[in-house]
Amino acid sequence: MYKRRRFLAFATVGAVICTAGFTPSVSQAASGDGVEKGSYAETHDLTADDVKNINALNDRALALGQPGKPSAELSPSTGAPFRTPDSADDRETPPAEPLDRMPDAYRAYGGRATTVVNNYIRKWQQVYSHRDGKRQQMTEEQREQLSYGCVGVTWVNSGPYPTNKLAFAFFDENKYKNDLNNTSPRPNETRAEFEGRIAKGSFDEGKGFKRARDVASIMNKALEKSHDEGAYVDNLKTELTKNNDALLHEDSRSNFYSALRNTPSFKERNGGNYDPSKMKAVIYSKHYWSGQDQRGPSDKRKYGDPEAFRPDQGTGLVDMSKDRSIPRSPAKPGESWVNFDYGWFGAQTAADADKTTWTHGDHYHAPNSDLGPMHVHESTFRKWSAGYADFDRGSYVITFIPKSWNTAPAEVQQGWS
Repeated sequence: MYKRRRFLAFATVGAVICTAGFTPSVSQAASGDGVEKGSYAETHDLTADDVKNINALNDRALALGQPGKPSAELSPSTGAPFRTPDSADDRETPPAEPLDRMPDAYRAYGGRATTVVNNYIRKWQQVYSHRDGKRQQMTEEQREQLSYGCVGVTWVNSGPYPTNKLAFAFFDENKYKNDLNNTSPRPNETRAEFEGRIAKGSFDEGKGFKRARDVASIMNKALEKSHDEGAYVDNLKTELTKNNDALLHEDSRSNFYSALRNTPSFKERNGGNYDPSKMKAVIYSKHYWSGQDQRGPSDKRKYGDPEAFRPDQGTGLVDMSKDRSIPRSPAKPGESWVNFDYGWFGAQTAADADKTTWTHGDHYHAPNSDLGPMHVHESTFRKWSAGYADFDRGSYVITFIPKSWNTAPAEVQQGWS
């Protein structure tokens, strides 16, 4: 990791900076098998200004990524939270890489392989770029998207900016109630901290991921021989009936049934061209903070909102409409938290979640600043799902890409050999 000349001035900065963890999984941490560590920023000597700039660039990507907005232009109506500080203008688009240049080996350790963004572009061109079987050079627009960091990795692979509407998670209601009633707050822990911690520990990312994979499998079966949206919906209901799946009873206007038609590449001539059989369902993940209600109690913004972003107990669907990518509020002077973290999964087929690979980035690309160049990580699921103090929710999101794209290969080799 790029070393800085500035010293980390705050003791418990909680910024994961869009990277893999060195902590146990959420379910492990909840059961007391491990101790959750602090921030990526603290470990790698990042400052509060870095966190502020990263959050601003994340927000800017969100604003620019909406359909119809050019990637190099910020909407005049964008509010103050989306304006990028002058100090964050050091983001740069990585240069083009020759199509025939092979990537160098990643630096691998502890279930994670890491490389600089330029080398990732070379791997992407060899492994992920295929259109109709042919390798493609990453375009300037794609390199611009990639330069935004963690969300950039998912963005460049999914096509449209991630909208997170079809999200799944698992919340153990019985565990939550039992732990509330039969355990006590830790020393000096407030009631709000206690309830937030118990809620976080009641989410199981492994089961949330499995639910998303099961639903994506059903969707892909429904897509196979469907040449119009009506046939796709009929086939989807047939598959759901076979599996006795609660999603069968979703309203026709639900995100579940409208997700395909709302995917821009489904409508594009060089994408799906309105033919569902040309599309496939793939997965990515988002980690974020629950206490985003700016009008709610300040304790929930600091320690988490136990009621927020819980999945439907029957379907596993998470209502993401209130997710505004607002970071956790500081509880102590000097604390600063990153607003979200994205990981790209695609359509891997390894049955064991721990044998899957999650691709993500650390921060935006600023090679000529103190922050330094962007790094891309490939992590095992255990590393990806590990908790950080910045986030108490992890959703697994289904989106669609054309089958002719190969940004989601069935197998992904971690690093490069």
